[in-house]
Amino acid sequence: MSQTAKVQRLHNVVNDIPMQPASLDIWDTKYRLKTKDGVALDKTVDETYQRIARAIADVEAPELREHWYEQFLWALRHGAIPAGRITSNAGALEHKPATSTINCTVSATIGDSMDDILSKLHEAGLTLKAGCGIGYEFSTLRPKGAYVSGAGAYTSGPLSFMDIYDKMCFTVSSAGGRRGAQMATFDVGHPDVMDFIRAKREGGRLRQFNLSLLITEDFMAAVAADDDWKLSFPLTQAEVDADQLDLNNADQVIWRELPATQRYLTREDGRVACRVSKVIKARRIWDMIMTSTYDFAEPGFILIDRVNQMNNNWFCEEIRATNPCGEQPLPPHGACLLGSINLTLFVRDPFTDKARFDWDEYRKVVDIFTRMLDNVVEINGLPLEQQRNEIFRKRRHGMGFLGLGSTMTMLCMKYGEAKSLDFTEQVSKEMAVQGWRTALQLAEEKGAAPIMDEDFTVTEAMLVKRPEMRKDGIKAGQTIKGKVLWAKYSRYMQQVAGEDAELVKALIEKGGRFTHHSSIAPTGTISLSLANNASNGIEPSFAHHYFRNVIREGKKSKEKVDVFSFELLAYRHFVNADALPSMEAASRNLPDYFIAADDVKPTEHVDVQAAAQKWIDSSISKTANVPTDYPYEDFKDIYRYAFEKGLKGCTTFRFNPEAFQGVLVKEQDLANTTYRFKLEDGSFVEAKGGDEIEYDGEMHSAANLYDALKEGYYGKF
Repeated sequence: MSQTAKVQRLHNVVNDIPMQPASLDIWDTKYRLKTKDGVALDKTVDETYQRIARAIADVEAPELREHWYEQFLWALRHGAIPAGRITSNAGALEHKPATSTINCTVSATIGDSMDDILSKLHEAGLTLKAGCGIGYEFSTLRPKGAYVSGAGAYTSGPLSFMDIYDKMCFTVSSAGGRRGAQMATFDVGHPDVMDFIRAKREGGRLRQFNLSLLITEDFMAAVAADDDWKLSFPLTQAEVDADQLDLNNADQVIWRELPATQRYLTREDGRVACRVSKVIKARRIWDMIMTSTYDFAEPGFILIDRVNQMNNNWFCEEIRATNPCGEQPLPPHGACLLGSINLTLFVRDPFTDKARFDWDEYRKVVDIFTRMLDNVVEINGLPLEQQRNEIFRKRRHGMGFLGLGSTMTMLCMKYGEAKSLDFTEQVSKEMAVQGWRTALQLAEEKGAAPIMDEDFTVTEAMLVKRPEMRKDGIKAGQTIKGKVLWAKYSRYMQQVAGEDAELVKALIEKGGRFTHHSSIAPTGTISLSLANNASNGIEPSFAHHYFRNVIREGKKSKEKVDVFSFELLAYRHFVNADALPSMEAASRNLPDYFIAADDVKPTEHVDVQAAAQKWIDSSISKTANVPTDYPYEDFKDIYRYAFEKGLKGCTTFRFNPEAFQGVLVKEQDLANTTYRFKLEDGSFVEAKGGDEIEYDGEMHSAANLYDALKEGYYGKF
C-alpha cells in the first residue's frame, strides 16, 4: 500500500491508534472511576464516556434521556471532552458525593480585616476540598507596614496572608483525589507590588499558587512614555482626617477606578481616594516583571481593563480575579465549567496535499456539546450557596478546543504562519456562532438564564462605558432587561452580530441560555490521557518526544514518564514507523511542518492567541514557550506585544534548571543540566538531570529528586 493510501485511511481509524502507556496511566489515575478499595468501575475509556453521557443525559426530561444519552455518547466518541472535574466526577455521586463538576471558581472579595481574611480562607478550603480550583485578588489587603488602629500594630502585608492560603491549599490537596489549585492576582499599583513580583524567588514559597499581575492601560502608557508610576492604597475618611491629607494634592492622593468602594472615600464618579506611598519609574517595575518571568515563569500578565471592556456581563460585573490557569476571569463567587473539543478527530487525509478539516461534523459536535455543558450546571456540586446562586443565575460555561498544534501539523501547516492564523480564527468563529445558535434554541426550549429577564437600572457610569446607549435615547435611571444589555451592548455580542445579525436580534428579544460560551483551557492531563497526547489547548506540541513529571500517590518525588506527541504517533502509525525527531537518516526525518513549542517565536505564540481570542468570550490559557538559552533582550518585550495585539492575558515559560523543575521536560535539557545538592544524610550528589539515583529506598531522576528536596515537598504526596 502506498504512503498516500495509508494516510487517506487515517480519518476513519484515527481512534484505532493505540493509546500510549502514559495516556492510559493518566486516565487510570485521574479519570477512571474506582471504588474506595481501588476496584475499577470504568473497564475502558469508552465506559468512562458512557458514565459521563448517562449522568449528563439524566438531567433531561425522562422521555428524552435515552435520546440524549445516545447523542452525548456520540459526541464524546467524536471529540467532545469534558474538563477534568466532569470527567472524574460525573456519575460518581455514589462513590464521591462531596465532589464538584466545576473546574473554575473565584473567591468573594477579600475584605481588609482579619475576620474577612479568615472567613474567605474557610470558604476556599471547602471549595478546594470539592476539587475546584479557586482564584483570589490579594491587593485588597493593606500594604506591609500599614498601621492597624484596632490592634495598635503594623500589618505584615498581603503576602504574609497568602502564605496561610498556600499552606491550606497544600494540606487540602494532599488529602487525595484531584488536587486543587490557586491563582493570586495583584494590582500593579499596590505598594507591595514589587514583593509580589519577587515572591517566588524564595525557595518553596507560594508553590500552590499561580501569580498574575492586574495590568492597567494607564500602567502600559506610563511604561511606553517612561513616566513615573504612583503606588497607592485606598483611604477611609478617618485616615484622611487623622493624617490631614489634602485630597486635591496629587502628591498625596490619587483617584482610581477600583471595585471595592464601600468603606473607602469615593467621589460621585465612582473613583476611590488612594494614598500615594511611593513613586517609581514604570519601566523599573516593568523590568522587574520581565526578569522574574524570564527566570521563574511568573508573574503572568492579566490586562484587566481589556477583560472588563470585553466582558459579556459588563453591566453587572467588575472582574478582578481569574481561575488558576487564567482562562476564566470571574466575578466574586463566580464559577464556570469547562470542556474542550479534540480538533485532531476532524482532520481528513492528513499529511497529504488533500488534507482538510471536516467543518460540518465539527459544528455538529459543538451543537451537542453545548447542550451537554449546559446540563452540567444542574449537577454542579459546588459547596457554597453563593457559588451555586451565581452559576444558576448566569449559567456560564467555557467550551474550548485542544489539539490545535497537532491539527495544524496534520494539515501540513506550520504553527504561527499566516495559514495557521486563518485556520485558528475560523475554528474559534465556527465554535462561537454555532454555540450562540444553540444558546437561542435552548433558551426557547428550556428558558433563558435568569439574568436575561432581570431589570437593571442604567447609571451614568454605564453610559460612559457604552456611549451608543445615549445615541439610542437611553438615559440614566431607566430600567433595561439584562438580555438587551447583554446581547445588544456587549462588545463581544456586537461582533457576533457582524456575522449573524438575525441571530443576535433574536437573542436580544428572547435571551440566551447562558451568558458566556467559550474559553480555552490548558487541558494538560486531559490532552495527554483522553486525547492520546494531542497538543494542549491552543498550544503547539511541547516536543514530539519528551518526559512528563507526574505526581504518584505514595512516591516521594515526581515520576518521569516517557511521552510522544499525537501527531508523531499518527505519522509513525500511518506513514513511517521509524520516524523520530532529530534523526540523521534523511528517510527517517519528519517533515518540516513538524515543529514544537521551542521552534515557535514568542510573537508567533501571541499571534495565534490573538487569532483565537477574537471569538472567545472569556479568555485563553496560553504559554509562550522559549528555549532555555533564548536571549533576554528578545524576550523582554513579549508582554508589550501581547498588549498591542489586544489580548486579555499572557504567560511565558522558559526552562530554568536553577529555579525549578517543570512538568514537561525535554531530554536535551536534562542532559545539559548538572544538579548538585545536599541530601538529608549530609552527603552531596552531582548528576545530570536524567540520571537515576537510588535514595531513601526509591529510584528518582536527579532533576526530580533535587526539585523535591529544594521545594520541600519530598515525601509529602
